[in-house]
Amino acid sequence: MITLSHVSKCYTEGIPALNDINIDIEEGEFVFVVGNSGSGKSTFLKLLTKELEPSEGTITVNGVNLRKLRRKRIPMYRRNIGMVYQDFRLLKDRNVYENVAFAQRVIEKSPRQIKKDVPLMLSTVGLAAKYRSNPKQLSGGEQQRVAIARALINKPKILLADEPTGNLDPDNAWDIMSLLDNINARGTTVVVVTHNMEIVKAMKKRVITLKKGSLISDERPVV
Repeated sequence: MITLSHVSKCYTEGIPALNDINIDIEEGEFVFVVGNSGSGKSTFLKLLTKELEPSEGTITVNGVNLRKLRRKRIPMYRRNIGMVYQDFRLLKDRNVYENVAFAQRVIEKSPRQIKKDVPLMLSTVGLAAKYRSNPKQLSGGEQQRVAIARALINKPKILLADEPTGNLDPDNAWDIMSLLDNINARGTTVVVVTHNMEIVKAMKKRVITLKKGSLISDERPVV
């Protein structure tokens, strides 16, 4: 599903943000990517969404070689990748329903399909009763649930989450991780970048550790 083969990325000549990375993530996996600031975690995610190009190596996602992906095809490629951020990135002038519906309107789903899909997705993330609420009326955990609903509404095969619990208190953080675990159990491949080692250790998933741009460990859970 996701393959990085000898991938390096240099922002400044001679200083790699990622250095000769080889990773295979299979369909349906749940993977944590951890490491200190400057380890290359954000670069890793941006390469997968094709916000950045690798300096060397090959990246294949959903059978697509990203080096060969034409610019005009990037929006279509990204439809199969949901993205969740630490700061939620919700539209503050729209309510919960409209925030989630927006992702479907971008790809020109019919109004009828939107009216069907959005309530089902809000129910999935536990926010069916809050569909008229404005983001500022929600807790941090609820805002992140809206962001997850928006990321999933177009049924992507992969969900990438960049520090999804970074702005949440411990209780809400656990709720979000439980939701991501349930989403993964339904078949979505989930990749989570995080600093929260308490959650990482407790969830017993595959853990990829980066340090100064190098992959220093790739530990799979013991079955």
